[in-house]
Amino acid sequence: MVARVALVGLVVLVLQVSFVSQVTILGARGNVVLLFAIAAGLETDAQRGAIAGFSLGLALDLLLDTPVGLSALTMALVGYGVGSAKDLVLRSSRLINLALVALASAAGTLLYAGAAVVLGVTVDPADLPAIVAVIAAVNALLSTPLRWALRWAYGSEARGPRRDQPLFRR
Repeated sequence: MVARVALVGLVVLVLQVSFVSQVTILGARGNVVLLFAIAAGLETDAQRGAIAGFSLGLALDLLLDTPVGLSALTMALVGYGVGSAKDLVLRSSRLINLALVALASAAGTLLYAGAAVVLGVTVDPADLPAIVAVIAAVNALLSTPLRWALRWAYGSEARGPRRDQPLFRR
């Protein structure tokens, strides 16, 4: 299971660095590494979402010229938050999951910007609404294929009991 998750993470990281970060929409770029943390939280639980977000966020930090640990911290918090929020939703549907991905992407981007300001990185507040909107839209569009890949990577043992399944065996 770990090798499959690492493989999906490596593909996401290469996709982020080689393609997504090169495409500019409304002056902003997507962030599929953040989507990896969100999708891991949705497909498994809060703990695995945090671990996935921290691992790939740290790898991204080492590739970019940003403070080391900034992406890892924010993506771990987002992955944990999504994994926890998923359990609070009474009914899971495709629309609810897309809304959760967009909301978590926006929150993660704002959290990253706030943490960056605290660490002394310059963030232009005028650009922030476009950045948040682009990342939320791109992540919502790409969430389904990445969730399929992570569902394959984690396998059936990582998923908790479904709501329509009985908790106790007869």
